[in-house]
Amino acid sequence: MAGEFTVQPIRDKKHIERIKKALHGRDRLLFILGINFGLRISDLLTLKVKDLRGKRYLTIIESKTGKQRRIDFSDSVIREVKTLEGSPEDYVFASREGVNKPISRQQAWNIINAAVERAGLTEKIGKLGTHSLRKTFGYHAYNSGKGVDLSLLMEVFGHSSQKITLRYIGIQADDISKVYKSLSL
Repeated sequence: MAGEFTVQPIRDKKHIERIKKALHGRDRLLFILGINFGLRISDLLTLKVKDLRGKRYLTIIESKTGKQRRIDFSDSVIREVKTLEGSPEDYVFASREGVNKPISRQQAWNIINAAVERAGLTEKIGKLGTHSLRKTFGYHAYNSGKGVDLSLLMEVFGHSSQKITLRYIGIQADDISKVYKSLSL
């Protein structure tokens, strides 16, 4: 399809920090939850204040798969959730149009890319898609050095093979090549 492009994860942690600094309030929370939860944007946008406030984990039924997931909060998520405002039934990412509904996928895309621009990263990383947040989660989980098993990421993403998961999270041929270059037995 013309105009289609494959979104990539944000690979450099310094770029993630610059984007975080370019965001505030609801928009910062969107970015932080997106890169820490690994949920699809459709599931993130429907979160309500009661789903997060005062909690240490999120239990969610994924809209695409119907599967229940429990997501424990990292320290960075706990810090950001403490800033959450609104009543329990409010959407976390409420539209500012005065109706009780979440922002649209397009608005989420606008928020993310405006932050990339404010952070001065447009030329370095290009445009991001909302799916870039989910892929960033997977990329950094895989490369964390904490032994995150690829089969666990396959389960999180609902993939049928390791090859699909590696391609999905942006582990490219040159990344795989680094493995061989770094090993000198």
